[in-house]
Amino acid sequence: MSTVKDALAQKSNSLIHVRSRDMVVEALRQMRDNRVRSVLVVDDGALVGIITQGDCAIKVLLPGLDAKETPVAQVMTANPVTVRPDHGLDSCMAMMSQRGFRHLPVLNADKVVGVISIGDVVKNIIRDLEHNVDDLMGYIMKDGPGG
Repeated sequence: MSTVKDALAQKSNSLIHVRSRDMVVEALRQMRDNRVRSVLVVDDGALVGIITQGDCAIKVLLPGLDAKETPVAQVMTANPVTVRPDHGLDSCMAMMSQRGFRHLPVLNADKVVGVISIGDVVKNIIRDLEHNVDDLMGYIMKDGPGG
């Protein structure tokens, strides 16, 4: 089974983040410019939170707050659940499904190394399944009984 490290290897190395004191509009710009739906919140090299499009819509737009005047710290999810690079993607999918997450920050020795989305997890699991099918077809066609 694939690991978080495998999923990160398929992505760009850029770490998209904002600071907790930045305004929400900056987080939205980062999401738009990088075509992502969440941004990590990093202060002085340490992960302090995550902010998603949903956070912006529900905690800023709906109450009528101004994204240009609302700090990220006010609407982010503080101290998010994280995973390590050696974490299995199957357990990440189970965690995301059970807890309603779509994004998981990845830490290696307390250093932020990336973020994986449910889409990343699904793509890698599908790739693993395709490889398994190919292996089984090879066995059946070449090495199997009567082959």
